[in-house]
Amino acid sequence: MTRTFITATGTAIGKTLVTSLLARQLRAQGRTVRALKPVISGFSDATLDQSDTAELLRAMDLPVTPQTIQEISPWRFEAPLSPDMAALREGRTIDFRQLIDFCEGPADAEHTLIEGVGGAFVPLDDDHTVADWIAALRAPALLVCGSYLGTLSHTIATLEALAQRRVRVTGIILSESPESPVPLAETQATLERFVGPIPVLGLPRLTPRTDTPDFTALVS
Repeated sequence: MTRTFITATGTAIGKTLVTSLLARQLRAQGRTVRALKPVISGFSDATLDQSDTAELLRAMDLPVTPQTIQEISPWRFEAPLSPDMAALREGRTIDFRQLIDFCEGPADAEHTLIEGVGGAFVPLDDDHTVADWIAALRAPALLVCGSYLGTLSHTIATLEALAQRRVRVTGIILSESPESPVPLAETQATLERFVGPIPVLGLPRLTPRTDTPDFTALVS
């Protein structure tokens, strides 16, 4: 069984899109997949069918029900804020040890995909960030970044900070932002010069005619 953590340089970059695509691609190859979104902010029962959690359930061909939502996203908060701030508004906290135990729990799937929340250094509680979560799991990570102006600095800085925590990044997925100053390939080529052997795959804005890149080699 392999475990991969999908994180990003910021929020609304494309983590859920990448995680759901990867789940579908692995399943299309006949492999079993468990996709988790353990912590989610900005969650509302009134719109749960449009949530990131619901998208992951659909990628696994599972129904969107209160039970299945709870099974993959047990820490849900209504405020669209960092988890520590969102939890505080509800008089709650995230127990870091319980979070790790949940992610390491028994699973009969060949691949467990764990989608983080926000960027790699978003606070979870008073002492831990998402990067601490990844490091505690000792899981390899996929880093999703955008193609917006400033992404090169954000991506390189995130990689260096993850390396300080001994997090192994197996790949970078460059998700095309709605407003990009240059073509996706140009940003990809520039980024590749600074990230050494880490593969960089481009993910263009999806349309019915878009050929989706195969991400499965990054978790095999």
